Amino acid sequence: MQARGSMQARGSRELEARNYLEKHRIMELLNYLTSTLLFFRPEKPREYLISILERLRIAKVTGVAFPFFMDHSNIVSMFEMMDTSHKGTISFVQYREGLKTLGLLDEDEVLQDDGHVITLEKFRSEVNKRTEKIWS
Repeated sequence: MQARGSMQARGSRELEARNYLEKHRIMELLNYLTSTLLFFRPEKPREYLISILERLRIAKVTGVAFPFFMDHSNIVSMFEMMDTSHKGTISFVQYREGLKTLGLLDEDEVLQDDGHVITLEKFRSEVNKRTEKIWS
């Protein structure tokens, strides 16, 4: 009887923990931070992460959302890496993979390809929109 009670308690704690993480979108935040860190590989990773979290804290305290959660030059760099022919656009597949690389696209999320090429502005807008959703 004792073992069964402790299994139920553990199951309850695990469920509480999972609910907590989901409620506060912690896994999405950690996935985004990790993906961004691995993609850009800054010289000082801890300082880079602290600066992202500090910008979030300031935005929360002041109530002023930052227009670029990800540094604009980082978004441009990523876009230019995908735009190997320098046309100023990327394909839908590259767009989807870019979002996935940044941890901004859930595995089960289906994006609709509207047949249009993706410009830097569209990519930047979507990265910032999805990033803001994680922070909120």
